[in-house]
Amino acid sequence: MTEKLAFIIPELILFIATCLVMVTGQWPVRAIRNFTPWICGIALVLAGMVAAMTPGDPAALFPNIMPYAKFIIAAVAILLVINLTGTVDRELEDDVDNGKPFLPIRSTGAEFYAFFMFSITGLMLTASADDLIWLFLALELTSLPTYIMVAISTHKNQSREAAVKYFFLGALGAAIFLYGFALIYGAAGSTNLSEIAVHFSDNGLGTIGLAGVLIALLGMSFKIAAIPMHFYTPDVYQGAASPVSAMLAFVPKTAGFLAIIAITATVGWNEFGRLPATVESMLWIMAALTMFVGNTLALLQTSVKRMLAYSSIAHSGYMLVGILAGPGPDGAPFYRNGIAAILFYLLCYGVMTIGVFAVLGAIEKRNADGTTSEADDIEDLRGLCKTHPVLGWTVVVCALSMLGFPPLLGFIGKLGLFSAGISAGQIPIVIILGLNSAIAAVYYLRLVAVAYLDKGDKPATVATLSPYASRRLAGVCSAAGVVLLLVVAQPLIEGAHKAADFNAPVPHQTDTQQDQPAEHALADHEE
Repeated sequence: MTEKLAFIIPELILFIATCLVMVTGQWPVRAIRNFTPWICGIALVLAGMVAAMTPGDPAALFPNIMPYAKFIIAAVAILLVINLTGTVDRELEDDVDNGKPFLPIRSTGAEFYAFFMFSITGLMLTASADDLIWLFLALELTSLPTYIMVAISTHKNQSREAAVKYFFLGALGAAIFLYGFALIYGAAGSTNLSEIAVHFSDNGLGTIGLAGVLIALLGMSFKIAAIPMHFYTPDVYQGAASPVSAMLAFVPKTAGFLAIIAITATVGWNEFGRLPATVESMLWIMAALTMFVGNTLALLQTSVKRMLAYSSIAHSGYMLVGILAGPGPDGAPFYRNGIAAILFYLLCYGVMTIGVFAVLGAIEKRNADGTTSEADDIEDLRGLCKTHPVLGWTVVVCALSMLGFPPLLGFIGKLGLFSAGISAGQIPIVIILGLNSAIAAVYYLRLVAVAYLDKGDKPATVATLSPYASRRLAGVCSAAGVVLLLVVAQPLIEGAHKAADFNAPVPHQTDTQQDQPAEHALADHEE
């Protein structure tokens, strides 16, 4: 057990920071309360550095996935915590500035940042999971805090309604994949993922094992917002504050794909890079429908948050192509490794999607009743490159990257998925991926056109900047990452390739199997 502690040092760092955040977020002194996001950021930097230096687990199915996954999680989480500043307690702090006393009972800052850190800790534990029980607990630690973060992110009833929908559908998804885990345990007689993989390799999936894998994958489709568990996504993204929506776009999705990679690895890919036929058919249909439904419904939206929600659904469909492609044969290069393509694409998606949400959070509009709210309607972005060039160009660069426009970061990420799918012989789903990329171009270019080409001469489109400069900073960092990460793309790609090394389970030889070569040799000698 002690050797496992070396693998979770980044999580322990985040846990210590979470305990500190619970105290500083309620501190009567304003300067200490303001230091709370800094504690989160410092802890994430330390956790990322430690994760990068942590050796992989040689006994795992993917021995090197843990350090790389935790590193990209920490990197994207730093952008998220910069973007989250000012999400809660804004009215309370305004009252304090006006001379009123600070009332801790009214404050939710400590809980908000603590829940954020708990969710990131759960995400890192998902990357460390080598056991079904561990995997279930890590997935729930990732998800449960986000339900509360959605509820308290604004004072509107819309946020509470979104949180209720999110919670009940999340509970349904958890119940489904937990039932699948129970069936897998019943079929394999173990909760250890490597032992399950060896059992399936020796004895085949069987009816119970196959049912368990299919049901588990169905339940995990909730985490990645894939068909048929995608219904909550647009309402939750629109109901939550923009910084929380950015978090939902990356954190649960990454946890879901790490879990899907772990479960599909137990059944394995054959020498032709194919999953068992039934599992492959289910994932193929899920990927195709997820891409078409996500992109088609995104075309109909005037709310940018709902558009990005349906875009998030479509991106899950893109990454499922990597699951179908698998890790490729031993020693396969990056362009033939679907798992490496997913790991790299998760980093790309996290960086570029935060940029657009950061811009929405950085812009405020005054409503008819005198209150202010974040930008959401696409008209709120009209002429943004003229009125607020930094924010406008952030939208343009990040939207083009999400489209996959060369030579931006999103193009490199999507190219890996295309090449892995083609190398694995998954030509039909790659064609569907190409068609959906063309469909997505319509609404991404619409965002670009509104921000860049339109002049913003309507009074309703005039934007007021949020007083929290950190949101603008998060947007600028995302846009810069979309461009500058191209310089270090090769090391990141090589890291993803190394992380996707697959330890295929070696079947145990029975006594009968061990005797067969001698019998065959004797028969040949007699002939």
